Amino acid sequence: MIVKKKNMDTQTILIVILIGIAAGMLSGLVGIGGGLIIVPALVYFLGMSQHSAQGTSLGLILLPVGILAVMAYYKQGHVDPKIVGLLAIGFVAGSFFGSKISLNLPQETVKKIFAVLMIIIAVKMIFFDRKAVAKTTTSAVQKH
Repeated sequence: MIVKKKNMDTQTILIVILIGIAAGMLSGLVGIGGGLIIVPALVYFLGMSQHSAQGTSLGLILLPVGILAVMAYYKQGHVDPKIVGLLAIGFVAGSFFGSKISLNLPQETVKKIFAVLMIIIAVKMIFFDRKAVAKTTTSAVQKH
């Protein structure tokens, strides 16, 4: 089901860029980003469905490894190219700064940051997952 997206407002654009920056920084800092940061952030902050969030996250890695998966999600209407582009902008900047921070921290500190992030995300997904968030692609992105 392909859904035509409306234009995004400034707040949504800023949220998407901030998600990209956060994912990029965490990718550079502890080697995580796409599935662990971007997918939940798109679901919780933009109200995307899980499929749309996954398709959009895959769009970020489109050329290097996920082209066939992105095409499949795109054909089903679960990839928003505008959000992919904005996430990429934030991700490039965030990954640069995250890697700089990580390389200036002791390895044990980076391991602990990674572990704490994994625990926080797991607890949130297990105990605080809002069922109402599981909307179709006509979610918050279409409202804007």
